[in-house]
Amino acid sequence: MMTKLAALLFAAATAAVLRADLVADVRGAIAQGRFTEGEAMITAAERAQGGAPSPESILALSWLGRGAQAAKRWDDAERYATATRALVEAQLKKRPLDAEPQLPLALGASIEVIGHTFAGRGQRSEGVAYLQGELKKWHATSIRTRTQKNLHLLSLVGQPAPALETPLLAKAKGKPVLLFFWAHWCEDCKGQFSILTRLQQEYGPKSLVLIGPTQRYGYVAGGEEAPPDREAKYIAEVRKSFYGDLKMDTPLSEENFKRYGCSTTPTLVLVDRAGKVQLYHPGRMTYEQLQPAVATLVN
Repeated sequence: MMTKLAALLFAAATAAVLRADLVADVRGAIAQGRFTEGEAMITAAERAQGGAPSPESILALSWLGRGAQAAKRWDDAERYATATRALVEAQLKKRPLDAEPQLPLALGASIEVIGHTFAGRGQRSEGVAYLQGELKKWHATSIRTRTQKNLHLLSLVGQPAPALETPLLAKAKGKPVLLFFWAHWCEDCKGQFSILTRLQQEYGPKSLVLIGPTQRYGYVAGGEEAPPDREAKYIAEVRKSFYGDLKMDTPLSEENFKRYGCSTTPTLVLVDRAGKVQLYHPGRMTYEQLQPAVATLVN
C-alpha cells in the first residue's frame, strides 16, 4: 500500500506532468478547432491541482483566445481574453507580474487578442486606443515589447519611423531603409541572409540602406549565461559568421527592440525616403513577399 508520503509525492509528480502537458494539449485541440475540448482540459487540470487556477492553466486559457482570434471567432476571442485577464489580475494581487514566466505570457496574449478583436470587428481606432492604454500601464514590465508590437501592427504603417538609439536613421534621411531586427540565436533570422543579400545587390545601387539592429539576451551558445561584454563579442562573431557579406550597421540596443515592438525575430521594417514606415512585419519573409515592397520604395 502506498504510504502517505509516497501518495503526496505521486500527486505532486502527476500535477507537474499535467502542468507540463496542458498548454501543448490545449494548443493541439485548438489546431483541430476543438475549443470546447480545450476548455475541458483546463478544467480537469485545475481540478487535479485542487480546483484553483494556476499560471499554467491561465496560460492555456490565453491560447484559446489566440486560437479564436486566428479563426476570427471574435465573440469567443473576447470571452477567453477577458476571462484570462481577470484570472491574471487575481494572481497579481499576490505577486508581481514578472515573478514567473507564465503570467506575463498570458496577460500579453489577452491584451493582444482584445486589441485585434477590436480591429477584426472594424473598430481599429478603438483597438489602437486600447493598446495605447495597456502600453502605458505595463510599460515597465516584460510585456511592453509585445504590446508595442501589436500597437504597431494596427497603427505604425504610414507613420514616422521610431528613432533608433543611434542616429542611423537620421543619417539615412532621404534614402529608403530596410530594418532587419535579428537575434544571435534566431535560425529564421539566419534564413533571411540570402534574401537580404539579393535585395542589397539589386537595390543597394539605388540607395537602399540596410540596418540590422540586435540586442543582448543574457546568454551565448548553448544557452550559457554570459555578462554583457562577453555576449557582445559573441554577437559580433555570429554577425561575421552568418551575415558577413551584408553591408549593414548592427546597433546593439535593447531599447531599439522595445520601441519597435520586436518580441518576434526577425522583424522587418521598410522606411521610405520621407522617413515613414511602409511595412512592419514580425516574422520571416520570402523574397517574393519582400521584393515588391522594396522595389516600390526605390523606384
